Amino acid sequence: MSSPPSTPYIDTSALTKWYLNEPLSDAVENYLRSLPTAAISSLTAIEMRCLLARRRRAMEITAEQEMRCQAVFEDDVGEGYLQLLPLEDSHARAAIRLIETLPGHPLRTLDALHLAIARRAGIEIVATADRVMAEAAEAIGLSAKTFLE
Repeated sequence: MSSPPSTPYIDTSALTKWYLNEPLSDAVENYLRSLPTAAISSLTAIEMRCLLARRRRAMEITAEQEMRCQAVFEDDVGEGYLQLLPLEDSHARAAIRLIETLPGHPLRTLDALHLAIARRAGIEIVATADRVMAEAAEAIGLSAKTFLE
């Protein structure tokens, strides 16, 4: 499955700012509202669910907020605003190759998977609030839209 070249891949660090009030949430909101659609992956869906549960357990959000954010996220996916890209075994192999070809970038497992998914889908822009992810994206020829403090 590929996305139109202008469709950016939104990683979880940036996407979280769309659903929860965090520093730079306004910038993420303005960016996402300017797009007809954005791409995420099945990995993002798992990370979002985990992040919301973790924030509830840490008492940073209430159970009601957790459920409301999850429901809005699922609606955004269901309505096609967030284009859900599949997570495949081939992405794991591609992530391993990225880690091997970018030895100077301290890529974490999930970030390498996000980049592998975006690259395989033909996406040219990765939106992130993670400096390492942005630098790695640029190192493999993708543009990075950053939301960094």
